[in-house]
Amino acid sequence: MKTLIQVAKADLRESVRAKWFLIYSLVFGGSIVLLFALRITESKVLGFTGLSRLLITYIQLCVAVLPILILVSTVRSVVGDRESNILEYFLSMPISLGAYFWGKIMSKFILIFVPIFLALIGAILWGTIKSLTIPWSIAGYYSLLLATLSWCFLGIGMLISAVVKRQEWGLGLSILIWLVLLLFIDVILIGLMLQHKIIEGVIVGISLLNPMMAFRTGAVLLFDPELTAIGPASFVILDEMGHNGFLSFTLLYPFFLGWLFAGLGYHRFRKGDLF
Repeated sequence: MKTLIQVAKADLRESVRAKWFLIYSLVFGGSIVLLFALRITESKVLGFTGLSRLLITYIQLCVAVLPILILVSTVRSVVGDRESNILEYFLSMPISLGAYFWGKIMSKFILIFVPIFLALIGAILWGTIKSLTIPWSIAGYYSLLLATLSWCFLGIGMLISAVVKRQEWGLGLSILIWLVLLLFIDVILIGLMLQHKIIEGVIVGISLLNPMMAFRTGAVLLFDPELTAIGPASFVILDEMGHNGFLSFTLLYPFFLGWLFAGLGYHRFRKGDLF
């Protein structure tokens, strides 16, 4: 545990000095400032206004941008250290493979989650100053949802980084995975449903295997308890899982995927060629 924390601290110091962390922080912190500057809290969509309206927009931004930023910044971790011979230097010291790998994950999670969480806290503080109604339960659930989504894609990124041999391959694979999850899954499923008349429950179940879709649907459910925004699929989801059951699923499922992919990445890192 001591060496794991040392690896995490070393990676934190190195990453904070990197330009990507500054850009990453500005994307989410700047988006909150921009949303307030555009007076989005004074607009009204589907009956939501104030800070609730801002949180809807912020979550939509996160579901599109957060996964690719996590993947791009994470896939360099192991393979980048291997190419620059930093990994050889690390392992020449009394540091186990487990301490190195999980220390990297610990530091990356802190670097990924803290900026988006602070942006959310900043929005709540500014809303308090402006005397806006604060949806505390929604903000708390969103924090957990963002944490589990971050953990999920962090695990995917570490698996890619442990498998690929070059950073360019990792970046290309990350973009491909992001595009498939963001765009192609829904298109493919809709095409299958139209052509083969597959049962709606099967289509919805396969769709929710996409962590980005689970995240998006869970975010919508807080503001729209009947899920009217997603159409007939809402009946399948709510009838099978219920309101609280589906909220629990959207938290636990990405969290489980993150551990699964991180575990597979560690297994590949430990059994594969280190240098």
